[in-house]
Amino acid sequence: MAKRWVLKDAADGEIVQQLAEQLNISKVLSNMLAQRGIRDFEEAKYFFRPSPLHLHDPFLMQDMEKAITRIDAAIAANEKILIYGDYDVDGTTSVALVYSFFKKHHANIEYYIPDRYKEGYGISTAGIDYAATNGFSLIIALDCGIKSVDKIAYANTLGVDFIICDHHLPGDELPAAVAVLDPKRADCQYPYKELSGCGIGLKLAQAYAEVHDLPFEEVSNYFDLAAISIACDIVHISGENRVIAYLGLQKINENPCIGIKMLMEVAGRKGPYTISDVVFLLGPRINAAGRIHDAKHAVRLLIACHEDEAKEQGLLINELNQERKGHDQQITDEALSLIDNDAILIGKKSTVVFNEGWHKGVIGIVASRLTEKYYRPTVVLTRSNGHVAGSARSVLGYDLYEALCGCSDLLLQFGGHKYAAGLTMQPEQVPAFIARFEEVVSSTITDEQLIQQILIDAEIELTDIESKFFRILNQFAPFGPENMAPVLLSKNVYVSGNAGLVGGNHVKMSVMQPGSASFSCIAFNHAEYLPQLKPGVPFDICYVIEENVWREQRTIQLNIKGIRIS
Repeated sequence: MAKRWVLKDAADGEIVQQLAEQLNISKVLSNMLAQRGIRDFEEAKYFFRPSPLHLHDPFLMQDMEKAITRIDAAIAANEKILIYGDYDVDGTTSVALVYSFFKKHHANIEYYIPDRYKEGYGISTAGIDYAATNGFSLIIALDCGIKSVDKIAYANTLGVDFIICDHHLPGDELPAAVAVLDPKRADCQYPYKELSGCGIGLKLAQAYAEVHDLPFEEVSNYFDLAAISIACDIVHISGENRVIAYLGLQKINENPCIGIKMLMEVAGRKGPYTISDVVFLLGPRINAAGRIHDAKHAVRLLIACHEDEAKEQGLLINELNQERKGHDQQITDEALSLIDNDAILIGKKSTVVFNEGWHKGVIGIVASRLTEKYYRPTVVLTRSNGHVAGSARSVLGYDLYEALCGCSDLLLQFGGHKYAAGLTMQPEQVPAFIARFEEVVSSTITDEQLIQQILIDAEIELTDIESKFFRILNQFAPFGPENMAPVLLSKNVYVSGNAGLVGGNHVKMSVMQPGSASFSCIAFNHAEYLPQLKPGVPFDICYVIEENVWREQRTIQLNIKGIRIS
């Protein structure tokens, strides 16, 4: 598939020069810092040296004082508290964090994860009924609830109070909860708006610790959980999130909780872990519990206090992940066949595929894979509890949530973000939805948005890649949205030695320029270029510089994102 190579505009020359001099770094590096909004030495120091001192005052968040007051009252009266969270990584890490933290201060506490298939996403009537029937008078809801106006009203009639800790965009009306913690509230002055759901839970713990003069370690012990939520929920890794992710990765690599340590063992990778490792090795295993069986297994693992318990849950989750992979591959193959054998569908600007027998737990993964292949807004649908449930994914720059708003009269329920969403509808509405979604997408998406883009930070010579350059570049991490790993462009490189295939569709080779060292490269899914990659034939590459670890040997490797024959 053709991709657009887009070179970022150079940053302000005066700022670039100033940063280069103050930090004693190359202009290439100072330009990339300036592109990330860093303007002076102090901001660079904040960027390169994240610290707990950079965490914001939790009481800047609207309703935080109300939340702590209500929790204090519940603990004083020995009320039963229920920690409620979604079944994905952000939800389960949120529940594990808040439950583990408050369990140390209040014995009368339990947790609840809604069943993906019976209750669906968010706060459910069944969950509220469970709380009321079992004597819980306070529910702390994490990673959900901001739009549950009717559900909270129902809970109030049963005498069940709610504290909502959410990070999604509120609707026109806030739920009538005791406290609603959400930086995206229009009246919330909290200085950072992009926390994960688990991040909001961390701020709640931080606020409680400050009021009760608890050691900071009681909060920092959970940075590993918060970092996993940030990585896997694909929130911005900027500002306070970057601080939490940085400190959380340190804890994962140095002293993870028992559950995460076991998760790393069953994943078969010791470390050091990066954000990417968390996303691809830890996240899918945590998610598999709720996708295939019951997300409570993930919580049990993450709150485990003993190795035997952690090992039991870790092995079970790993088995569920293997089962998830099987469903994932089967459904992806079936969906690809549906599309490739339908000339009308191939020609559309959106993809919507439906099969009643597909496993609901993996349709989000399949939607992501289809989006990668065909690069257009995608919805994968299946039957679930008498309705049709769907998972949707988008492409860079296109607001999927707004597109679904244009189909809202055909849907029973929908929610999510710009790039990912979930939806349900009546079975008879499927044909109308397929037509309407294509109509909305076709009228609002641009031709450029339908061509995958490689955003390039800078053009360099291979001779620029030396030890100091690589060491400083590594300090740009942790990488993620709003702070992606820098993509570099080098022109007129050529193969040194031979290029060959590995894994069926990936190119392994070494490249160099006149006067440069030879650099080992991996180009995933670029097999079609192999016949042209001959010694002496110049070509351009864009790539990310990374460290490759093989048999405990560490070398610099170029992870190639695009090849263009000169």
